[in-house]
Amino acid sequence: MHTSDSNLPPIQLENSLTRRCEPLVPQVPGRVGMYVCGVTVYDHCHLGHAVPAVVFDAIRRYLEYRGYLVDFVVNFTDVDDKIINRAHAEGSDYLAVSERFIASYFEDMDRLGVRRASLYPRATQHIPEMHEMIRVLMDKGAAYAVEGDVYFDIARFAGYGKLSGRKVEELLAGARIAADSRLRQPADFALWKGAKPGEPGWDSPWGRGRPGWHIECSAMACRYLGQTFDIHGGGLDLVFPHHENEIAQSEAATGQPFARYWMHNGILNLGGQKMSKSIGNVLGLKLLFQKHSPDELRQYLLGTHYRSPQNFEEDGLEKAARAHCRFTNVFERVTRVLAGAGKGAGGSEGQAALAQPLRKATDQAQGRFHQCMSDDFNTGGALGALFELAAELNRSLQSAETDGLSEGLAAPVRQARATLSELLGVLGFSTAPAAAPAAARSSKLTGKLVELLVELRLDARKAKDFALADTIRKRLSELGVELKDSPTGTTYSLKV
Repeated sequence: MHTSDSNLPPIQLENSLTRRCEPLVPQVPGRVGMYVCGVTVYDHCHLGHAVPAVVFDAIRRYLEYRGYLVDFVVNFTDVDDKIINRAHAEGSDYLAVSERFIASYFEDMDRLGVRRASLYPRATQHIPEMHEMIRVLMDKGAAYAVEGDVYFDIARFAGYGKLSGRKVEELLAGARIAADSRLRQPADFALWKGAKPGEPGWDSPWGRGRPGWHIECSAMACRYLGQTFDIHGGGLDLVFPHHENEIAQSEAATGQPFARYWMHNGILNLGGQKMSKSIGNVLGLKLLFQKHSPDELRQYLLGTHYRSPQNFEEDGLEKAARAHCRFTNVFERVTRVLAGAGKGAGGSEGQAALAQPLRKATDQAQGRFHQCMSDDFNTGGALGALFELAAELNRSLQSAETDGLSEGLAAPVRQARATLSELLGVLGFSTAPAAAPAAARSSKLTGKLVELLVELRLDARKAKDFALADTIRKRLSELGVELKDSPTGTTYSLKV
């Protein structure tokens, strides 16, 4: 963990509740309580699930880098209509279904480099806490029971709609005739649902049943982070009704503000629609891992601001893959140059002039990285700063590859590499090729194929077949491979 630095800019974040960018001031100095809505575990994860997981992992990592202790809670909804339906279709138990896909979730998130949360509470393990919150709401007249179900009365919470900007009057005026005539208002939502035949259920003061979706998060967040905590996160699609209802029932029960800051990541769309299993337009993570390394997927997800919606296109992932290659290539290049230090002529005199610009670029990259991350966790801008440092580092290495590395340039090269590695690590990237064995093998194969073409081009030049040599250079350039000829041979690098 990096020690907090008073010289770094204060962290500001966009609060969805107030619609303003506000300074982060935790209620307990030096400690941040953060709750992020997790997944309903009835199937394998897709790329849309990876968005909040990776985004809030990066936010959590940066907070810890700045010296905060982060109590990070991510829930699992492990009882739900979709889980029950899948269990019935398979002829299995709903808990067997949820356990299988919780294990699948961890497998995928571990591969993506998402650090484990402090806690992963499950809805089925917190029924007593839900019962207690419902009981308090009923005692206060904010909830009512009807034939084994319990509903929250939105008219009894004056602040309903403050997160989404919707007004109760508009909700009531625009609502269709209630499908359930038992409701006081059509927008009232279930806190407890009476069990149907063949469904799992728990005994309660209102009859056997199971919890509504919204009460789960309120009960678990309050249980582990307190009645008021710092940050509540999730996808923009959860603002209404899920997060709106969380606020209503929590604040009606406790009389205290629920979350002080609300953060929402943009939605990943595919074909103009939100990526969703119910629609069928999903890109499964396990399939994507066959084509892309975890770091490439992470580059794609963090390459834009977390609040920006994205419309998925295949070439976007390809661009992210090529972009991340700029980092892996410069690390490999530095390792190669440093390994050869002292074996050549000892560096040219011109290298002395490269040391100070590289030191300056390293300092500037650090400064811009923190400016971007402190300004509402702008990971896209932070990565841009690191790309600039990688580019300057590449420029500094050009003469070293042909003339050898001078002692004066070696120190700033090591410093730039260390800074690049450290800050990429803050964003959750791995700079070790062994972290993605399949991708590493693919990269080695690609390298060998390029080297073979470089050799064939050299043979063509020796045979004075310059047309073939130029064709090889041109075709490689079209594929993103840039050749550089020098008196000592030909080197190559990947470009974006």
